[in-house]
Amino acid sequence: MAAISDDEFDGRTALVTGASQGIGAAVAALLTARGAHVVACDLSPSGPSTHRLDVTDAAAVEALVERAEQEHGPLDILVNVAGVLHSEPALGISDENWQHTFAVNTTGVFHTCRSVGRRMAARGRGSIVTVGSNAAGVPRVNMAAYAASKAATAMYMRCLGLELASSGVRCNLVSPGSTDTPMQRALWTDEDSERRVIEGDLAGYRVGIPLGRIAAPEDVAEAVLFLASDRARHITMHDLYVDGGATLRA
Repeated sequence: MAAISDDEFDGRTALVTGASQGIGAAVAALLTARGAHVVACDLSPSGPSTHRLDVTDAAAVEALVERAEQEHGPLDILVNVAGVLHSEPALGISDENWQHTFAVNTTGVFHTCRSVGRRMAARGRGSIVTVGSNAAGVPRVNMAAYAASKAATAMYMRCLGLELASSGVRCNLVSPGSTDTPMQRALWTDEDSERRVIEGDLAGYRVGIPLGRIAAPEDVAEAVLFLASDRARHITMHDLYVDGGATLRA
């Protein structure tokens, strides 16, 4: 198996959605540091080098992918990080928030995978990694829409990976737990919130984090890069949980 090197992705082009902050920014930075040319995309660009992209707009996705390949060459890697979370009880979710959650977290992934995946399949190579959530496999209080959208996306990725395997395209998931991102901090209500996440919440049917810390975005990014790399060349349809053991998953 190839060792990690600073030029691991030298000569490769990657498209990363949700790249302006949190996990997406960490993935983009790490790919760049290891030699990739990164086409960074976000609904709210963080700078002139980040392209504005609404993943819910299929035409906009297709146009950006076409432009990226014309300007930078074939896309070798796609990383889907863009996502939203509306924290509401299962019976209290508005139609608007339910639809928005699925539009970004599920349909948005479909749009990018369809556009990039068709091109990868035609070339006979490529790696697609989608950042999901451990909530896709474990029920969460006040996260029904988010968890359902991530579960749907996880199964889509597995089916996509099965269909594209014969074309030499690998499709995998990285499923984080609580990670120190703006999305996570938006759920915190006081200075003890981080401690409660680590220790768990019996009333919310949520275990703590056995490793005793919340993940940094870079922890998740490293898992993404592994699955995108040649080190994972025989891995597809896999869902790698990066949650410090929080799901107690076998």
